[in-house]
Amino acid sequence: MNRIQQLHALGQSVWLDYIERSIIHSGELKALVEDGLRGVTSNPTIFQHAISKSDAYKADLTQLAKQDLDPKAIFEALEIADIQAAAGVLRPAYDASNGRDGFVSIEVAPDLAYETEQTIAEARRLHAAIDRPNLMVKVPATEAGIPAIRQLTAGGINVNITLIFGLERYAEVKDAYLTGLEERLEAGQPLERIASVASFFVSRVDSNVDERLEKLAERHPDQAQTIHGLQGKIAVANAKLAYRQFQQVFSGSRWERLAEAGAHLQRPLWASTSTKNPHYSDLLYVNNLIGPHTVNTMTPKTIEAFRDHGVVAYTIDQHVDEAEQEILQLPKLGISMREVTDELEREGVKKFSDSFDELLAAIAQRRAELVAA
Repeated sequence: MNRIQQLHALGQSVWLDYIERSIIHSGELKALVEDGLRGVTSNPTIFQHAISKSDAYKADLTQLAKQDLDPKAIFEALEIADIQAAAGVLRPAYDASNGRDGFVSIEVAPDLAYETEQTIAEARRLHAAIDRPNLMVKVPATEAGIPAIRQLTAGGINVNITLIFGLERYAEVKDAYLTGLEERLEAGQPLERIASVASFFVSRVDSNVDERLEKLAERHPDQAQTIHGLQGKIAVANAKLAYRQFQQVFSGSRWERLAEAGAHLQRPLWASTSTKNPHYSDLLYVNNLIGPHTVNTMTPKTIEAFRDHGVVAYTIDQHVDEAEQEILQLPKLGISMREVTDELEREGVKKFSDSFDELLAAIAQRRAELVAA
């Protein structure tokens, strides 16, 4: 077995944090699935890079440009085609896992992140348009997104909850999923094919906290050694505490009642696991977060790095007490994790929204060029 397959044997699925038409049509995605890949995720940033920099979309763009469609309609047509094709490649993994894996995720438009009812309507529309059982619709874990998670789950739609940074919001996400399942059960609807993942973002936590710690060390040189000792540790610690919370919530009488009716666990998904700081290990957010009932979304570069020199070991529940102590040191230094995670949530929504705007602008430009030609 290669290292990706070994991870699967330990209970962790690897999903590709990238989608582009050429990897589907060339057979590259199929080869990755055969080597152990178990899912694909997309977001506006990924599609913005794919569509604006790849010639794989030129023919479809040319045809769509002739139909007098606006840039958003053109993008949706391209996106839906790619998601459907990728879902077809992942379908064997979905069937083999009895609906527990093999998913492709599509994001609700990021400009709806603070609109509950519009998010629900958009998710339902995309779910119906793509019409694949192994589709997950991505909903951001904003305050407005929480009731959407509950209603979509109750309505039988698989949800990938994205942009989770803090433990408080993660608790709300899990409760929304469980409540949605309970409403579905009480309505006499089946639970067996409802799946969900909670995308807990990792590396961005270190990027934010490390910067705060660096400024703090400059102001308090007498404490610099202690302060610097926390850099590069908070993101993993935060994720480990999230996993402990996952274990606590998905046990006991509330969960057991749903599990007996066929419900699937809402797995924690480690997102943003490419290392941003060149001084840290390139697999810092992979090697330290391995464990059962988890997913790690990796870029192609991170997948190749793990296949080359990753360490396959059960690590997610190791040194959790130490992780808790590291987190508890932050408020003593004047750093609020709630402030950090709220800021990251706002930045995350803005980043995806900006990418979406850039994507539509790129499509408009290419459409104009093709029409002129």
